[in-house]
Amino acid sequence: MDRGTVGSASRGRLHVEIRHHGASAVVTAAGELDHHTADLLRESLESCVADGFARLVVDCSRLEFMDSTGLNVLLGARLKAEAEGGAVHLAGMRSVVARVFEITGAEAVFTVHDSLDAALAD
Repeated sequence: MDRGTVGSASRGRLHVEIRHHGASAVVTAAGELDHHTADLLRESLESCVADGFARLVVDCSRLEFMDSTGLNVLLGARLKAEAEGGAVHLAGMRSVVARVFEITGAEAVFTVHDSLDAALAD
């Protein structure tokens, strides 16, 4: 069940939207995720876990850029979600974002889906 957008915020070049889909929180990040904007995504993901959504689906299809700070935010969210019995799923990564995961080997610790629909069906 998709309950529509439950939260939306922007900071600089990043816009984050949160909606609930069944037991999952879908967090869509759009724009540039870097050291100037990472706190917005961190706060959004932590808020979802605090609200009882340990299964986080991060829709990366609208992310145009991500640096190591963004990767660290996602790794931190993964630890918090797993501590609550959940996980972080990544969906729809563009090649520029996927490259950060490939270079660092971080794709091995996330469940990565080609699309948001695939992540929600899992």
